[in-house]
Amino acid sequence: MFESIKVASFLAFKQIQRGNKGTLILTIMIIALIFVNLVFLPSIISGVIETFNSQSINFNYGNLVIEPREGDQYISDVETLQQKVERIPGIIGTSPRISTGVTYFYKGRNARSTLYGINPTDERSVTTIDQNLIAGEFLSDGDTDRIVMGGILAGTEGEEGGGLPSLQGVQVGDSVEVAFPNGERRTFQVKGIYETESIGVDTSAFVTTEAIDAVLGLDNQASQILVKTAVNGEEEMFRTRLLAYGVQQQVFTYQQKAAGFVDQAIQSFEIINAISTLVSLIIAIVVVFIVIFINTVNKRRQIGILKAIGINRQIIINSYVIQVLVITSVGTVVGLVLTSGVITYLTINPLIFPGGPVYPVVEAMTIIRSVASLFIVSVIAGYIPAWKTAREDILDAIQR
Repeated sequence: MFESIKVASFLAFKQIQRGNKGTLILTIMIIALIFVNLVFLPSIISGVIETFNSQSINFNYGNLVIEPREGDQYISDVETLQQKVERIPGIIGTSPRISTGVTYFYKGRNARSTLYGINPTDERSVTTIDQNLIAGEFLSDGDTDRIVMGGILAGTEGEEGGGLPSLQGVQVGDSVEVAFPNGERRTFQVKGIYETESIGVDTSAFVTTEAIDAVLGLDNQASQILVKTAVNGEEEMFRTRLLAYGVQQQVFTYQQKAAGFVDQAIQSFEIINAISTLVSLIIAIVVVFIVIFINTVNKRRQIGILKAIGINRQIIINSYVIQVLVITSVGTVVGLVLTSGVITYLTINPLIFPGGPVYPVVEAMTIIRSVASLFIVSVIAGYIPAWKTAREDILDAIQR
């Protein structure tokens, strides 16, 4: 068997050496580009997932969200619940939030959106909104007449929000009037403006818990409590642990809270990726099949002579399969180089999606799956024409 492989390899390399160099290079480049396509879109999908997950944890929900029991509007005795949760190993921070829909008024313009009441120190232990200020400062404990706003809600002078709530030009130091659901109105001075590139957060605003409690008549209550864990990716385990520690409120992971929009987006990408992968593999099959088919047709006489001098038919078929393996291997290496270049460029210049900048994330399994599928379809596409030609009668092959 080893001798037959040596003979097949010798024939394969001689055929490559004496073949058309232009066709060889073109085939290698096509394989390389197919490989890039097989890896690129999944890496973008992984990047989108990574971006949404990061934004959900850092700006919207933390790792876990505790919400009131069914039938209750607020969580009561928040401080006691915080102490209980923060004693759990692996929990590094909690941040109670009070959320309410309000209407903002500024220079004759108005916008309806969400207002959150927070404890600034607690919020810093869970989210990174305070690190994304584009103007001014974040809230401090005790600020009862200050507000920080998202960049979309603050807006730009003369520019409408495009369907999103916008006050079109709020600046740090300006005063904004807020109308609450109970009919009360309060005026807050804008202390800072942040930009997270998460639409839900950038169309909202934050005041301190003291400020919102005074208006809504609340005391030691919250609409939800965000929970930050030391390690991402173990949310379900920590959710179970919170319930085991006696947390009687509803507990959700950030994946459960963000599931709707993210799942729809990912499903759409997956459909596009499946179609793109199928088309790429079909192209690979067609290209390899045509190249090997033309090669075998042009060398029918040579194949007939090889068979006539005693070369086994399977050795001839194997020689063409080895050719395909060599071409696919070189094409894959070139594809890896091209993919590295594309990934490096997009890492420096990320794609801008509505949810924020997306950096490609290449997973090892994606590379393995792409290489394996490319080799499988290439070998099949190369084997068929070689097998068909090699099984012809010796005299028929020589006479052509």
